[in-house]
Amino acid sequence: MPTSGKLELTIKINEFPTDVQTGENGLKQFDIDTGEQIVSVSLKPKVFKKLEQAQENYPMWASEIAGQMGDKTDSGFVLKEPNVQTFEKKPKESKEATPVVSAVS
Repeated sequence: MPTSGKLELTIKINEFPTDVQTGENGLKQFDIDTGEQIVSVSLKPKVFKKLEQAQENYPMWASEIAGQMGDKTDSGFVLKEPNVQTFEKKPKESKEATPVVSAVS
């Protein structure tokens, strides 16, 4: 008998969705092209607000949208029960070579 488990998917984005539709019950619906499949996402307005706030407040940001694989579509699948986490991205500082000084006694 196989071991039971739960499949969760995480999709990372760093740009605001451009073609957002408002659906039933105010759900914000958009698609994400992962390069292999198109993932259809429907977020509650309160959850979608996290993406809006990241876009407004951070010059650079990233977001993780996690959920379960739902119904298949013609070009991919629906992300079931999605949740969003957003993060501010800081520009990487250039690391200049600093001399190493060592003391020998």
